[in-house]
Amino acid sequence: MRLIRLLNKSGVVSKCFTTHFSLQTSASFHKETASDMRKCSPWMFLPIVFSVFTAAGLWVVYFIAVEDEKITPLNSEYRRSGPKSPPYISIAGNAPPASCVFSQVVNMAAFVGFIIGVLRYLQLKARVHKPWLNIGSLVALSLACFGMTLVGNFQLSNDEELHNIGTSMTFGLGTLFCWVQSVITLKVNMRNEGRKVGIPRFLLSGAVTSCMLLYFALMAQRLHMHAARAQWALVMFFLGFLATFAVEFRHYRFEIVCSDDQDPPLSLSETFSEISEYQSDQL
Repeated sequence: MRLIRLLNKSGVVSKCFTTHFSLQTSASFHKETASDMRKCSPWMFLPIVFSVFTAAGLWVVYFIAVEDEKITPLNSEYRRSGPKSPPYISIAGNAPPASCVFSQVVNMAAFVGFIIGVLRYLQLKARVHKPWLNIGSLVALSLACFGMTLVGNFQLSNDEELHNIGTSMTFGLGTLFCWVQSVITLKVNMRNEGRKVGIPRFLLSGAVTSCMLLYFALMAQRLHMHAARAQWALVMFFLGFLATFAVEFRHYRFEIVCSDDQDPPLSLSETFSEISEYQSDQL
């Protein structure tokens, strides 16, 4: 303490002492940041991979349909008298070979989207004071995913009515899911990140809703080219919304637990360890 007082009285070395202290603080901050990154759960990559691969798969369907001259490109003008159809997602995946890729992409997206919804429900189950919000959000996304399977498996030319029912379920219930999750994000405020994540989700929910209303309005006016663009924007905004769950998933680790009525719960990692021990004993 005496040494520090002398240094402060001189007024010459105090700046060096402050600089050295700030460097140590900065170094410790970087160490803490690096350790936090290492602690991130690998489940955070599930929503990101889901959104990226689903978007890429849909654009592959689009380019296949454009290459086969089934649809008009999004950056060109649509002519009703021409042989090509407007570039709606459903029309792009209406005929083979694009329909094969479309069905596979949509079915996989529905399956993984349902898993994300279940994991999100389990994550919020003990934190939401109004359980009906969490349950309603899961039901909405589950039905939206079921609607996606109808869209992917019943092409527009085969069963138009069932295909349109699936489209309405996917867009309508998917939009409802976005708004409910945005509200829950602000209410729960998980890890004090509610505002940081909630505001972008509200903006994405607004973008999804605007694109959906614009899509149906342009469809009613038979402005098919603009309606198709609104539909593609709607899907991309929705996939971007689901990708934001990586923020919360990075704090959680989900494990599969197998339990019996008589035995205590056994986690998946313990099961693998017992199997490896049994194999080593056999050797």
